[in-house]
Amino acid sequence: MNYNSYPPQYAGDYAVRVSSTMKRVYVNMTLALVVTAFVSMWCAGSHAFLSFIIANRWAMWGLLIAEIGLVLGISAGINKLSTATATLLFYLFAVVNGASLAPIFLLYTGASIAKTFFITAGTFGAMSVYGYFTTSDLSRVGSVLIMALFGLIIASVVNIFAHSDTLQWIISIAGVVIFVGLTAWDTQQIKRMAEQMPAAGVGRLAVLGALSLYLDFINLFLYLLRFFGSSRD
Repeated sequence: MNYNSYPPQYAGDYAVRVSSTMKRVYVNMTLALVVTAFVSMWCAGSHAFLSFIIANRWAMWGLLIAEIGLVLGISAGINKLSTATATLLFYLFAVVNGASLAPIFLLYTGASIAKTFFITAGTFGAMSVYGYFTTSDLSRVGSVLIMALFGLIIASVVNIFAHSDTLQWIISIAGVVIFVGLTAWDTQQIKRMAEQMPAAGVGRLAVLGALSLYLDFINLFLYLLRFFGSSRD
């Protein structure tokens, strides 16, 4: 949006409000990533937790269902939830996701996980900055990426049964490309909503925006980990 199109007495207010909203989005997302990291490392170091997960395979499915339920609950009910409730559910999701990610510490070395995290952070940061400042309309690209995401999910389900290494590599490459693009698109979408959102809705938008970017970051990290992660032998 061109703030110069507003009268001078309002242009500055709009710019400040958008900037403030985006800062809240990034702060919420960053704190959620920190929560996920600490929970994941704690769970990975807990013999009791790992033993329970190994002995009860349904537990991982339970965590996955809980994650999906929280994402749908926050997204669908964001207009009905208070900012405090939406924030609480978002951080609860970060905790549950941290628990579900604990097994990666058993599969990959800590050094390769850290390396992949920083690669993800750099890639995510670059694409988010691009999405924020670009004057190009990414709506069409976003629509294609959403359709590609559905295709990715279907291919991943198929490969659970097919066990194809070739398909797995294709899925991994596609996953990186899709979530790199979605990072830029989601950032632009959040910025546009911030430009139009009344002051009363800013808190809820900050949570919803943080959730979108958090999901982009986590998924990008997991797909990049397949390339940069060193397995524990």
